[in-house]
Amino acid sequence: MKSDIIIAREAEMEPISKIAEQLNISEEDLEYYGRYKAKLSDTLWEKVKDRQDGQLVLVTAINPTPAGEGKTTTTVGLGQAMGQLGKKAIIALREPSLGPCMGIKGGAAGGGYAQVVPMEDINLHFTGDIHAVSIAHNLLSAMMDNHLQQGNALDIDPRRIVWKRVVDMNDRALRKIVIGLGGRLQGVPREDGFMISVASEVMAILCLAQNLEDLKKRLGKIIVAYTYEGNPVTAGDLKAEGAMTALLKEALKPNLVQTLENTPAIMHGGPFANIAHGCNSVRATQLALKLSDIVITEAGFGADLGAEKFLDIKCRKAQLSPSAVVLVATIRALKYNGGVSKTQLEAEDLEALSEGFSNLEKHIENLKKYGIPVIVTLNAFVTDTKKEIEMVREKCQALDADFALSEVWEKGGEGGIELAKTILHTLETKASHFKPIYDEKDTIENKIETVASQLYGADGVIYTPQAKKSIKTLVQHHLDKLPVCIAKTQYSLSDNPKALGRPKHFSITVREIHVSAGAGFIVVITGNVMTMPGLPKQPAAEEIDVDKKGNIIGLF
Repeated sequence: MKSDIIIAREAEMEPISKIAEQLNISEEDLEYYGRYKAKLSDTLWEKVKDRQDGQLVLVTAINPTPAGEGKTTTTVGLGQAMGQLGKKAIIALREPSLGPCMGIKGGAAGGGYAQVVPMEDINLHFTGDIHAVSIAHNLLSAMMDNHLQQGNALDIDPRRIVWKRVVDMNDRALRKIVIGLGGRLQGVPREDGFMISVASEVMAILCLAQNLEDLKKRLGKIIVAYTYEGNPVTAGDLKAEGAMTALLKEALKPNLVQTLENTPAIMHGGPFANIAHGCNSVRATQLALKLSDIVITEAGFGADLGAEKFLDIKCRKAQLSPSAVVLVATIRALKYNGGVSKTQLEAEDLEALSEGFSNLEKHIENLKKYGIPVIVTLNAFVTDTKKEIEMVREKCQALDADFALSEVWEKGGEGGIELAKTILHTLETKASHFKPIYDEKDTIENKIETVASQLYGADGVIYTPQAKKSIKTLVQHHLDKLPVCIAKTQYSLSDNPKALGRPKHFSITVREIHVSAGAGFIVVITGNVMTMPGLPKQPAAEEIDVDKKGNIIGLF
């Protein structure tokens, strides 16, 4: 089959004004970024806010493997299938980060014949939202270091600065650095570091803010450091929130694009699914619910990370109530979880498939704990056999999870008709009784241990001395009554990336804890999770180029 970029380039895109017409959005509410992209104005929300909400469908997946799952592809293809069935549907997605695009993961616009376009624009600079987040974040860093240089009136302890810098690229050399070298005029020497931009608290805030006023208020609450006496210092103390808001004013507006089949798609925000909550913006989701009958959205990584945070953080804060959850898996990924090497996944292996199904089984059980109907979909590969597919179908149905095959990568919307019809049947026949899995007012330890035991299957939680000290600090400053955002490996239900399937008899080790006070959650870091990825031995960037006609080539 053709490469993603060739398929995307051959797409017959409609002018974005035509896509807006499908949703009864007038031209005065579009802010054009070229012919095929537009931001949606602030006034649009005022026009539609009193409408009844459509139904919200979350797409998540099993723990990701090298074999691939196709969560975004399924999301896009499902939206296209709904369109073919005559349903008024919108896809709500995150924006891709340049780091993974240039590294190993690839983009976040789907694949095959289930893509969001214009693909090159979306995967590269898009409308500049991530750049705005980066510069707003680094403005705060610059103002803090300038404050130290100009006399340190706030009495900031340079050893207790918790605010790093960011760049939207995988650059391991910047993880730990020393700044301020070169003499008195060059600043105060201290240790610092970089995170990838999508791990920034500013990105999380952008995606949780309801409006400009809320955005500014949240930015002012960001804790950047502590004083010598141990008191938090905020962006508001540095008087940075106004300028940061000015830099983010346009980035706060959701972006409207389309799929290969001209289905409307709102792409906005892109927080990391480890250090942040891994979902598109609240504004985008809420707007989509007012503009359509069905909104299909996704959350990053596997259900134990992205879906848990979508349900326990985003839905809680935005008062969203999903009607159903689609859980994506592949035969290949399940066999990988059952112990088959990456090179042997094409051969039929019912024993390994049955063993690896334990991972899918645990995710089904977890999602049901939230009171939401679950639909499992297999993202089809040509190497899948009828026996393998039927085994998964039977096992899912035995767990009271609806099941459908998806062939959207190869066939686009047509390949998602079975899945779309299954979801529509589920929406009509099964009620959602959504409820977060813990009380945010509980203790930090109880919240962490609830997620670890009920969702990961851990026997217990081990806290490092540093983590215990951080908990005491948060309690002391009344910052403990917030949801927890647990950062752990995406490859396993445990904090050990090599523990595949459904691990048992393990503990989760909490390495460090800090608060994202502006975003409104407590970040809990387990294992060896990194907030600045590195490039692989052969990064995708080596294959990306521009031909003599000015066309980008090598981008997937």
